[in-house]
Amino acid sequence: MLYTIVKQNSYQDSVNLMLLTNKIATMEGVNKTQIMMGTPANKDIFKTAGLFTEELEAAASNDMCIVVDTDQEEKIQEVLDEVDNYLSNQAIAGSKEAFETVNTWDKAMRALPSANLAIISTPGQYAAEEAEKALDRDMHVMIFSDNVTIEDERRIKEKAHEKGLLVMGPDAGTAVVSGVPLAFANVIKTGKIGVIGASGTGIQEVTTEIDRLGSGVSHAIGTGGRDLADKIGAITMLDGIKALAQHSKTEVITLISKPPAKEVRDEVVQLLQSISKPVVAIFLGEEPHNHEGNVYYANTLEETAAIAVDLAKGNPIKPNYNKLHAEVPAVDLKPEQKTIKGLYSGGTLGYEAATLISRGLNLGETDHDEAGYLLNTNGFQVIDLGDDIYTQGKPHPMIDPDTRIQFFQKAAQDESTAVILFDVVLGYGSHDDMADALIPGIEKIQQETKANGRNIYFVATVCGTDQDPQDLDEQKAKLEKAGVILRDSNNQAALTALAMLDIQIEEVTKELVPAKETAKVEITVSEAIEQLLTEKPSVVNVGLKKFTEAITANGGRVVQYDWQPSAGGNPRLREVLRVLR
Repeated sequence: MLYTIVKQNSYQDSVNLMLLTNKIATMEGVNKTQIMMGTPANKDIFKTAGLFTEELEAAASNDMCIVVDTDQEEKIQEVLDEVDNYLSNQAIAGSKEAFETVNTWDKAMRALPSANLAIISTPGQYAAEEAEKALDRDMHVMIFSDNVTIEDERRIKEKAHEKGLLVMGPDAGTAVVSGVPLAFANVIKTGKIGVIGASGTGIQEVTTEIDRLGSGVSHAIGTGGRDLADKIGAITMLDGIKALAQHSKTEVITLISKPPAKEVRDEVVQLLQSISKPVVAIFLGEEPHNHEGNVYYANTLEETAAIAVDLAKGNPIKPNYNKLHAEVPAVDLKPEQKTIKGLYSGGTLGYEAATLISRGLNLGETDHDEAGYLLNTNGFQVIDLGDDIYTQGKPHPMIDPDTRIQFFQKAAQDESTAVILFDVVLGYGSHDDMADALIPGIEKIQQETKANGRNIYFVATVCGTDQDPQDLDEQKAKLEKAGVILRDSNNQAALTALAMLDIQIEEVTKELVPAKETAKVEITVSEAIEQLLTEKPSVVNVGLKKFTEAITANGGRVVQYDWQPSAGGNPRLREVLRVLR
């Protein structure tokens, strides 16, 4: 039976409620549960989950809605006690933080007059409005939120460009500014390489590889995944490249992008050829055969980092960086075990794996036939488990292991599966001990498949540094003890998985050729952007309190804005207030 409790005017951030939902779901006697704010979008999730009740109809966006499916009515009080205990502990923990907490923009600016960057992690339908408020206060913006319309993205990025400000995002999961990690980010050594990317985990993979290879990063600017789409026109990418070009401590620029619109790509490359500094660029999915002028093109994220490090150290550039470095593990497989299942928390890491598997199988372009599937052909699958379809009402797989474990189990039930390929992404924002969380599921699968006369091999990469809040060496040791085959990069993990099935990728060697003659682009940068890249940021964190930890731990200043939707989330009243302001 379904029981509903609506706590009026009890706003909580979405990540807290997702983790609380997971906690309540493990209670004995609870068949199913969902705890979310009463927004229209969340009500649709309740309906999809089969948990919608009449009591939810009247719930407002500021109301916390708890729906529990249980056969024991007395269980409800136990659930409510657990909810109150969890939220009380969150409040106590928050009271000990070394930063000020406010509930309006005006109070935020009084608390931190030097604030020059806002991180927005509100629900997507409110993010553009909050970003504009930050821009009106002459602040750069990082929009972590997704579900922002492309029209809103274009508008706020044009406004920022006109004001000489940067907008990173929407859906910008990662950035590092002057050594301060923002949102889901790793702790990277400071150095000469500046990174800009339309990809969160792509930036994380490249920067952690740079760190592992003994170099460091000046800045890592995340533009949001749609920035190079034709409807946006690379507004943030172009301004960010110019900023790194003018930054005196950046000697090598590294660019990471998912497949861009052709006209936008051409404009970006024209700018890159106008810069005197060497540039390493990867347009994921492309297979370049040459470097051109000062622009060095990479095939993989690992190669991107390796070329950048060689350039920073003054080493000669090798014609190829993509060889398999480790010995291929021996395998014992049944004749029908011929496929790889890639189950990724990082969308870009998944895209790279899908591209490599497609090359190994000579498939041409990867098949995106279903949401979240980056490859789904002849039993070979690569899935982005961070896709919106898998995170509605659930935490991102970098935070919570449940969705991934379910997909591990599903992959193991497919008799064609030989290798399960996956990533573990460390850093601020991610799970405190993802290896420990995943291992019970991995060991259970290994035991069950062996009992049925089969072996399934797990191959993974851990994306992180030894400075991250999680212990990198400990994470690796736990996974290896559980029988997981580990590699130093996503590229090496994918190549290993393919080689275990006796599938090889032909190496591409590249030569340096002169660049085509094009008109040079003028490079000017605003004072506000120069300031952002020359000192540690002062941040107004609008939304998820989790993001403050990385800022304070790495020398940045922050004020926490405990955001709630204005006008109770009522769209018409919110628009009236916006116009009046």
